[in-house]
Amino acid sequence: MMEDRKRKIWIIQCLFLLSIGCFVSQLRASDDVKFYDSFDEKFEGRWVVSEKEGYNGVWKHSKSEGHDDYGLLVSDKAKKHAIVKVLDEPVELKDETVVLQFEVRLQEGLECGGAYIKYLRPQDAGWIPKNFDNESPYTIMFGPDKCGATNKVHFILKHENPKTGKYVEHHLKYPPSVPSDKLTHVYTAILKPDNELKILIDGEEKKKANFLSEEDFEPSIIPPKTISDPDDRKPEDWDERAKIPDPEATKPVDWDEDAPMEIEDEEAEKPEGWLDDEPEEVDDPEATKPEDWDDEEDGEWEAPKIDNPKCAEAPGCGEWKRPMKRNPAYKGKWQPPLIENPNYKGIWKAQLIGNPEYFEVDKPNFDPIAAIGIEIWTMQDGILFDNILIASDEKVAQLYRETAWKPKFDIEKEKQKTEEPSSDGLKGVQKIVFDFLYKAADLPFLGEHKVKVLDLLEKAEKQPYLTIGILVSLVVIIFTVLLNLIFGGKKPAKASTEAEKTTVAAAETSNDQGISEEKDEQNEDASASTAPRRRNNRRDN
Repeated sequence: MMEDRKRKIWIIQCLFLLSIGCFVSQLRASDDVKFYDSFDEKFEGRWVVSEKEGYNGVWKHSKSEGHDDYGLLVSDKAKKHAIVKVLDEPVELKDETVVLQFEVRLQEGLECGGAYIKYLRPQDAGWIPKNFDNESPYTIMFGPDKCGATNKVHFILKHENPKTGKYVEHHLKYPPSVPSDKLTHVYTAILKPDNELKILIDGEEKKKANFLSEEDFEPSIIPPKTISDPDDRKPEDWDERAKIPDPEATKPVDWDEDAPMEIEDEEAEKPEGWLDDEPEEVDDPEATKPEDWDDEEDGEWEAPKIDNPKCAEAPGCGEWKRPMKRNPAYKGKWQPPLIENPNYKGIWKAQLIGNPEYFEVDKPNFDPIAAIGIEIWTMQDGILFDNILIASDEKVAQLYRETAWKPKFDIEKEKQKTEEPSSDGLKGVQKIVFDFLYKAADLPFLGEHKVKVLDLLEKAEKQPYLTIGILVSLVVIIFTVLLNLIFGGKKPAKASTEAEKTTVAAAETSNDQGISEEKDEQNEDASASTAPRRRNNRRDN
């Protein structure tokens, strides 16, 4: 069985290398290809490594694990990396389709860091290749980013406001999430002249948006027509209180604010047989002083305490005290009742004025792409970039995915199957369910709940024994959010929030469950040789 799998992988690898050669020759001959780099040859002399202070991460020309295919490798952990390739001719983003596509393989995973590409403006915008850094002006930033609650495939564009001349960052709302495995994935952004944007991962459409829609970008490219007047001020006599204390109300004469909340139960009687003179704990008669105990260094030795065995047969030991009960006379601090405020004017808002930065356009006025840069800070090494493509035809990108990426991906999937241990957490139905839920997490209607859903999914994958409970909670969250959208009620949203809190608490608590149980056992062992837990006084009998 294992030999058959290895033979199959070898055949696929041969076909893969053959298809790569044919594919590259087709690409280079196509007029639709604006830029392409397969990294089959070393990048030195073609790409410029930044010399900017602080960017000391080393780039390497390296093979992808398990392949003879080369790529551009991030080789250092916890360092800043920056490298840039200046294009022979700038790529215009105005009157034709433009496809941005590249591969990334997270060979060591991605706990915290980016694996995105910046498509840079011309150098007359104020940057030079050898000083390329995070301040270098770009037109588009596209690709994976993951750290903490952040898990998204960024698409950020910078657009110049024609009224002010300022460049504003516009972020794609509800972007797709980053695949969680260590396989090679291909990311595609298709920009069309009718303002449509499509984001594909492994050739599958994950997001469709319109550049001029305020529903798709934050902030929207076209600013609002009106804004709150920054010079408007709330009048001093403006009363925003809907209700006020009744000025005519008076505290009742019999209202005692000093009465305690609890009082002793005068009707309680000490149980018969209560041992007033017996302590709750006594020295352990079986305990002996350790042979290596040094009174000068360790102090005077005292036997550990144990529960008084006499108290086990009696209602209680020690001084008996009456239990407390709620005071029927307790009323707390008196507060006058609230009444409608006759001077209430509502919540004050500044008056609206025309937005001096407002403008209208039929399509975004993108700056051209003059260079491709990778500028990231990441806690992981092993990030491999490959097959970076800019084209004017979607079919070219599709040809790449089918001819070059897919065979490579199939090899990795096949190898993954042979290396997966049979006891791995997610198998069969669970795997199908997780794939479905990761796709569901990308649905726009989840809104701000998306981050929490992704966080729970990751916890469930890492803790298979909690999978069922967490999956049920996730389904409840998605279902209640959907109900809230359909019926517009507030209660489903509240239920969703409660479900999220409960599930997050359960998942977070379970992260250290094994450690906590081990510590508890250690504490119990230690307690057996020192002082036992103190016995509670039975005052409420």
